[in-house]
Amino acid sequence: MWQVVGWLDARLPDDAILANGAGNFATWLHRLYRYRAYRTQLAPYSGSMGYGVPAAVAAKLVHPERIVVSWNGDGCFLMNGQELATAVQYGLAVIFVVVDNGMYGTIRMHQERTYPARVSGTDLVNPDFAALARAYGAHGETVLRTDEFAPAFERALASARPALLHVKLDPQALTLNASLDALRAQGLAAQQRAAPEK
Repeated sequence: MWQVVGWLDARLPDDAILANGAGNFATWLHRLYRYRAYRTQLAPYSGSMGYGVPAAVAAKLVHPERIVVSWNGDGCFLMNGQELATAVQYGLAVIFVVVDNGMYGTIRMHQERTYPARVSGTDLVNPDFAALARAYGAHGETVLRTDEFAPAFERALASARPALLHVKLDPQALTLNASLDALRAQGLAAQQRAAPEK
């Protein structure tokens, strides 16, 4: 993900607008993308999931001449992804990026830290987001490897219509500095240290 965001940072013009919802997926943008102008980041104050899609649609409506990217986790996108239909209806060429790790990543992170290996309600069974985009009438592609992202993004931009890039992410890449297994190991170690001696 750091390479994908680094590429976006180098590729996008200073006035590009990036909208995101809430979740670990957003930390890649927050830590690695350089916002070079005011009013180019749309993000929730209080961790509202689902914000990135409608915010990007509204931004493109107000600024049709600017590149608008909606950066979403899979769970976040599922909360308001139907607004892709609004983008298609009004011809708003937003590029929706869906980072799919098959889970509510932030909640899972806290579960693994506090209750390691006791996962509850955070796994997702997702649709083929690229096929869903095409069903709405948008451009849709799946990105499986890092080197596929840049050409897919360029094709999405060239389509001059709403487009969705379904980026499949290894669930182990849960945060910028810790894998899922590492978080679980930390949680188990903390439990062992806190256990009373017998």
